[in-house]
Amino acid sequence: MLVPTNKPMAVRQLAIRVLVISLVLMLAGCASKYPQVTGDQATSAQDFDYVIGPGDSLNIFVWGNSELTVTVPVRPDGKITTRLVEDIEASGKTPTQLARDVEAAYSEYVKNAVVTVIVDGFVGIPSQQVRVVGEAAEPLSVPFRKHMTLLDLMIAVGGLTEFADGNKSVLIRNLNGEQQVYNVRLEDLIKEGDISANLALMPGDIMIIPEAWF
Repeated sequence: MLVPTNKPMAVRQLAIRVLVISLVLMLAGCASKYPQVTGDQATSAQDFDYVIGPGDSLNIFVWGNSELTVTVPVRPDGKITTRLVEDIEASGKTPTQLARDVEAAYSEYVKNAVVTVIVDGFVGIPSQQVRVVGEAAEPLSVPFRKHMTLLDLMIAVGGLTEFADGNKSVLIRNLNGEQQVYNVRLEDLIKEGDISANLALMPGDIMIIPEAWF
């Protein structure tokens, strides 16, 4: 018995994989041409406000009304549904901003509602994630957190694979609306313990780790 397959989906996944591999090879081939990232570039980015994104888990706490206190997920469309109000836009807002919006939505049903929003499951929006592709043990997107460093990121993704060419890795960073590419020395940092290869990260950074060619 033949099992039907989703050919368009399979083709798209293959195309994405080919695109990622091509990008890794292209950047790795000229990684030595890129400058080293400097530590002071990320200083201003450390003072940032976390904004809610799809996939986050939120605790909506209503003071003095335990029946309305609920934990809800942020849907893929960026909205949440509470026990009183459906389709409240949450994505792109800070927890404080969302709390004020929930209070306004509840004002029709609850007098002087006081709401607190607590994020207890973090995903965040793409611009506040740090993404790793290529020869990491577990390539993934990691929510940026204040004072996050390259070493923190590598711990989160489980380090390098045995096939990685760590010192030819590149960091893609958006600075003032312009995309910049830098060489990073992951091999020196992880395997040699060279702490000078560590650096501060910024929200939206993309790390590309190429495969070594023997």
